[in-house]
Amino acid sequence: MAEALAVVARCEGCGSELGPRLLTCPSCHRLVHAKELQRLASEAEAATARQEPAVALETWRRALDLLPQGSSQYAQVTTRVAALSRQVDAPGLLGAVPAGPAARGKSNMPKVLAALGTLGLLLWKFKFVLVFLLGKGKLLLLGLTKASTLFSMLLALSVYWAAWGWAFALGLIACIYVHEMGHVAALRRFGMQASAPMFIPGLGAFVRLKQAPVDAREDARVGLAGPIWGLGAAAVLFGAALLTGWKSLGAIAHAAAWLNLFNLLPLWQLDGGRGFRAMSRKQRWLAMAVIGAAWFLTAEGLLLLLLLGAGFQAVATPGAEKGDTRAAVEYGLLVATLSALGWTAQRWMGTALAV
Repeated sequence: MAEALAVVARCEGCGSELGPRLLTCPSCHRLVHAKELQRLASEAEAATARQEPAVALETWRRALDLLPQGSSQYAQVTTRVAALSRQVDAPGLLGAVPAGPAARGKSNMPKVLAALGTLGLLLWKFKFVLVFLLGKGKLLLLGLTKASTLFSMLLALSVYWAAWGWAFALGLIACIYVHEMGHVAALRRFGMQASAPMFIPGLGAFVRLKQAPVDAREDARVGLAGPIWGLGAAAVLFGAALLTGWKSLGAIAHAAAWLNLFNLLPLWQLDGGRGFRAMSRKQRWLAMAVIGAAWFLTAEGLLLLLLLGAGFQAVATPGAEKGDTRAAVEYGLLVATLSALGWTAQRWMGTALAV
């Protein structure tokens, strides 16, 4: 977008000089990037015709950047973005697997495998699951190619290394990185531009959005994606701890579970706050019940903070008129699973130390 803005010098309609960030001509009110907008609209329509909603969504979002907010065109494109976002969001927790050229073309392979019975169909579906998992692996590696991410990661690693040793520091940094890449994966899925993860020693890391979500539902998906990926990292580490008996892995898994649970605080711009904004008031009370039950069963002190934050949100702030059931379910499952994982890891470490 910055390059497109820099190219514009005069209005094509009236010849008036234009500032570098103007989106409409102050003299004739013509859209400064009319030609670029037409090109993007054509690309988006073509992607829709090819049944590639994710590509169309990303293209329409680029068009939004070139339209003045409050204009009728901006409202129309926002409506398209919201509709495509729901379409991309429909497949569920894992998200849609982008269709490659071969998948988009006609193929007789499903019919052949169907003739083999249920096993054949399962093999066909497994292909798409495998493509999805490989895609996420590539995404995890992609973040490490950014100099800003790598340098800030090394700085944070040195700080944590000095405090807790290299093994714990390396594991903790890896878990924080996976958490942030969960946000990046969700942002890419919804066609939003964002910065690479940046680490701040002692405070974790963050990803700066360059485009805003169109609604609370989309914001909740992006926010809760971090703890979902973080839960996966903590679970893998604890599984490795059980297999190897290494207490250091159990300690990292416990710390990762605690950090992801902390991010579920339903306040400010934390991940839990993004999830709570999409919930109705009734769903917020149900989330409180889950938090209370988790605290009763695990005695995790952090859950009391979550309980206070959830109570404040349920009482003092208006809930979404039409609550997002998926956000409420994901939030509740994350609270319950992270609490159970942290509690189990802590008890396992205590038993291992006693032995």
